[in-house]
Amino acid sequence: MTMRRTDLALEARELWQESAGETTKLPGVEARDGEREGLPVTTVDILDQEGEKALGKPKGRYVTLTLEGLASREGDIFARSIQALAAELSLLLKNIPPQGLVLVAGLGNRAITPDAIGPKVHNYTLVTRHLVRQMPETFGAFRPVASLAAEVMGTTGVESGELIQSLCEKICPHCVIAVDALASRSLHRLCRTVQLTDTGITPGSGVGNHRMGLDRKSLGVPVIAIGVPTVVDAATLAADLMGVEELPDLGEGRDLLVTPKDIDSQVGDLSKIIGYAIDLALQPGLTIEELELLLS
Repeated sequence: MTMRRTDLALEARELWQESAGETTKLPGVEARDGEREGLPVTTVDILDQEGEKALGKPKGRYVTLTLEGLASREGDIFARSIQALAAELSLLLKNIPPQGLVLVAGLGNRAITPDAIGPKVHNYTLVTRHLVRQMPETFGAFRPVASLAAEVMGTTGVESGELIQSLCEKICPHCVIAVDALASRSLHRLCRTVQLTDTGITPGSGVGNHRMGLDRKSLGVPVIAIGVPTVVDAATLAADLMGVEELPDLGEGRDLLVTPKDIDSQVGDLSKIIGYAIDLALQPGLTIEELELLLS
């Protein structure tokens, strides 16, 4: 049976349990639920090759944060979302030296809204590498950060992975944080969840256009990936709506991807939340209000 398409480890685990039975223990995988700033957090650890085979994802940690209330802009949801995401990202960065250079890479196509998360996060990234180097007496307390909107091969003629790899060889960061759009299996997770993982990412995976992978093996440094599902595969969506196991044959529609009608505003909100969360995780001495001033 063709598997429903998803980039989320949380959903891959759900699909495995649906096929094997909820009481069946998933080998090589540990999962736990928690809460951060009042928002649900699910952590999935893939421990070995058995877990990799079961979920079809590399060994590592996958953290999924659900941004409940973001669509309706409830109360202080923006601030809580930023703080929660920053806290989870800080845990994945715990082994990176506090003053170690970090490269933030925004992946995707700025001209296609569901794929514009990465490039738009670049606009909200506080870059400090040049300031720390040129004015250490003023900015020496900041972590050096560089940022790149890698865009896509169709607009640059260069694979984003090749571009980031070349930049890593030049500036030698201690870590890369890559941001990209993903695909989900269900509508209710679109633009409502954020996945963080320490396994890296394959640019274009969310739209089925797999390129050079970004991970420790290809870049030589740890790669933390942050992804947001902005599309759902049409066949996967149809199977879920009809409550059937087999993916339907959609004919000419088999390559369609579905995205919310208000994707413009949702991508705008999520880009700012992710960008600010990255900034707070890398510069823990700052506040959201100070970021607003520095990035304005």
